[in-house]
Amino acid sequence: MTLPAFPTRVALHDLYAGGTTLAEVIAALYARIAAVDDPGIFITLISEQDVLKSVETLGPFDPKTKPLWGIPFAVKDNVDIAGVPTTAACPAFTYTPAETAFAVQRLIDAGAVMIGKTNLDQFATGLVGVRTPFPVPRNACDPAYVPGGSSSGSAVAVAHGLVTFAIGTDTAGSGRVPAALNNIVGLKPSLGSVSARGVVPACRTLDTLSIFAGSVADADTVYRIMQAFDAADSFSRPLPVAARPGAVPPGLRIGVPDAASRRFGGDTLSEAAFDMALQDLARTTGKDATASIDMSSLFAAADLLYSGPWVAERYHAVRGLIESTPEELHPTTLKIISAATKYSAVDTFDGLYQLADLRRAAEALWKNIDVLVVPTFPRPRTVADLNSDPIGPNSELGTYTNFVNLLDLCALAVPSRFRGDGFPSGVTLIAPRGQDGLLAGIGAHLHAMAGVTIGATSMALPPDEQQLTTTAPGEIELAVVGAHLSGMPLNPELTNRGARFLRAGPTTADYRLFALAGGPPFRPGLMRVAAGTGFAIATEVWALTPDALGRFMAGVPAPLGIGTTSLADGTTPKGFIVEAEGVVGARDISEFGGWRNFIASR
Repeated sequence: MTLPAFPTRVALHDLYAGGTTLAEVIAALYARIAAVDDPGIFITLISEQDVLKSVETLGPFDPKTKPLWGIPFAVKDNVDIAGVPTTAACPAFTYTPAETAFAVQRLIDAGAVMIGKTNLDQFATGLVGVRTPFPVPRNACDPAYVPGGSSSGSAVAVAHGLVTFAIGTDTAGSGRVPAALNNIVGLKPSLGSVSARGVVPACRTLDTLSIFAGSVADADTVYRIMQAFDAADSFSRPLPVAARPGAVPPGLRIGVPDAASRRFGGDTLSEAAFDMALQDLARTTGKDATASIDMSSLFAAADLLYSGPWVAERYHAVRGLIESTPEELHPTTLKIISAATKYSAVDTFDGLYQLADLRRAAEALWKNIDVLVVPTFPRPRTVADLNSDPIGPNSELGTYTNFVNLLDLCALAVPSRFRGDGFPSGVTLIAPRGQDGLLAGIGAHLHAMAGVTIGATSMALPPDEQQLTTTAPGEIELAVVGAHLSGMPLNPELTNRGARFLRAGPTTADYRLFALAGGPPFRPGLMRVAAGTGFAIATEVWALTPDALGRFMAGVPAPLGIGTTSLADGTTPKGFIVEAEGVVGARDISEFGGWRNFIASR
């Protein structure tokens, strides 16, 4: 048995289906761990024998019942695994939990195999990965550069192909910066969609578990298994949006930093790599147009995280230790967290009020764009940089990440084309809470276009493993023709209910389209007519769950309704229809071929 250079979920399941045993895969992975020989990756590496013992009850290969059957993963060492010490990279803090973190237990129940606890910036405070009393993990692509933090060990383990995926955490970018610095995918979910019960908090109101993987497909699969409301976690929130990705909607509105918001620290290689990524994005979306976004309100929010009272949340998490034996903390960690003592309760409310104002200002951005695309980091920083200045480079790495959780956004970091010096680069896709699936659909295409290998391995990104353009079990297709098209005013009525775009295409040539009275928002009416008297009208087909479709239909006003639509591709999805009375006096706009063309003509 030859283990793939990177053990994707599909590749491992193909091996298991062909007769390869889990013991053979585990043996090959442990041989790879020994060959990589980086003592900084794992704080606790479970012995090969104990791993095999832990999976004795896994049963025969069954990827349908257990979609992660036999898939190896690692967990950041501020996340609890029953019977395994949790250190948060602070030996004096160590305890051994009796219960596994809620979200991680869901992965184990799905058949995943945990092999170890990974290194981190102590108490998840940092974006560099060097603030640990244990050996520092080496950047998988170039050890001269920092590995990124705080989830350093998790990212490096994935980048070397030691595991298929790893769990990190993300408060200010810890699930994204190390992903980009090690050429892998980092998924930062919508806050509250994944339970944080069993996680040592950094800033409890802002924390989330994150996922590192070699592909968006694997990261998304893991996320959909972890995602669940947990009533025992006070910060868990139900997310009525499926994480499953869709195809890229044709009307997608993309925002990018304007000239004043492009921050690369003078690094022309990073700037050139970002511009290449934007060219790939234009090919992915099929259009060059992007909106230049003034990110000043986002940067202002980011400044609050460490220069405002939120650092007091970090103090709260380690209060007992820092007040009794502060010498047990890493010097840089101690310096950062100790700054909390200068803030008062009044300062906290000042910060909350400032953040509320900045959130309101940021909301305006999302009226004009669906996704914001930014560099994941301005420029890579070397270990030598951090030795000279432990704070400055860390702050710079968080330029495009620190504001995301404060503003309740979701984010996905994907590799893009390498810099001119051969070091990885990457972009982050950002959207409002609940749009995780949209980001996954775009990110999968963008990652594939970059043409890079996975992490530090020689393995090319496999073909897209997800059926992005077909309905999943239980979904219903809905064809839309007007204000619910992507990029149109009513499209959020779909996306906020978890709808995902499948495809665009015309109706059969026996329809007429009318511009109805009223508005805004202005709406069309689609009516089927006798053969030879109609036109083919442009549509978009979206997928919704039955519950979501029912709630959507409840808001459809007369003279519109939902019926069955006949499309030129032979499918008959549900779709908008209009009553005959509704088109009396309405303008027939059929000759435009669709609502988007009509709006563009006005």
